[in-house]
Amino acid sequence: MYICICKAITDSAIREAVCQGACCMRDLKTCLGVGTQCGKCACHAREILNETLAESRQDCIISH
Repeated sequence: MYICICKAITDSAIREAVCQGACCMRDLKTCLGVGTQCGKCACHAREILNETLAESRQDCIISH
């Protein structure tokens, strides 16, 4: 699903960026350009960022 229409960024692109090391909105802005145009996507992008980070932490806990 498209999260940022201005930059054509999908939720999967955000999840991939998190898997590659993005851990805050600043990282997403730098690597993808999320929230740098109109800014309407920032709230949804942050939700996906936080969900993905939480899932990553949960995976780490389960694997240890």
